[in-house]
Amino acid sequence: MYFLSPTYLMYMIPAFILMAITSWYVKSAYNKWSRVAAGSRFNGYEATRRLIASSGLHGVKIQGTPGEMTDHYDPRDKTVYLSNGVANSASVAALAIAAHELGHAQQDAEEYFPLKFRAVLVPLVNIGSNLGWILIMIGLLLQMTQLAWVGILVFSGGALFALVTLPVEFDASARARRMLAESGIIQTDAEMRGVSNVLNAAALTYVAGLVTAVLQLLYYVSLVSGRSRD
Repeated sequence: MYFLSPTYLMYMIPAFILMAITSWYVKSAYNKWSRVAAGSRFNGYEATRRLIASSGLHGVKIQGTPGEMTDHYDPRDKTVYLSNGVANSASVAALAIAAHELGHAQQDAEEYFPLKFRAVLVPLVNIGSNLGWILIMIGLLLQMTQLAWVGILVFSGGALFALVTLPVEFDASARARRMLAESGIIQTDAEMRGVSNVLNAAALTYVAGLVTAVLQLLYYVSLVSGRSRD
């Protein structure tokens, strides 16, 4: 019932609109630059292999992963996972995405603090996103506002995770631009603008995620604080 209330919609509709706009922008940037081949003619796999060698990340492996735009770096096995559309494409978009994931590998090798802190938060957030909501609802139904506030504290881990994610992703994108330019894999200003367009669009998804997490948290805070006044 709380999710159908006008107050909930007042908080969350702006977040839904922002997420929809961001999703459209990401797809638009990716589709545009996936049709533009880089002058170097390296595909995503070749570029990643070359950047691993030039960056001294010799322990980092490359593997395929199913799906579209499912590319990621896993610090547990030191592996960059590339989707087929990125690994086998020589487009500007593919190179931007591959280099971004290798930026995370660099962060891991350098023990970049925000990345390590985010990794610590992952299990806490996985538990808190469900447990926090349950505690809030139980607290409200049983009129135990202290329990509801505990639930909000637990639930707030999601917003903290989204906040910590921003410097991790922005830094990985900055590393990607630098690696691509210094290696000669990206050769012209037009190609670099394409790289920046793709990476900036992707970064906006994390900004939208933070806004959504904060608005949802504020909704629960307003709900519990209103019940406390009653």
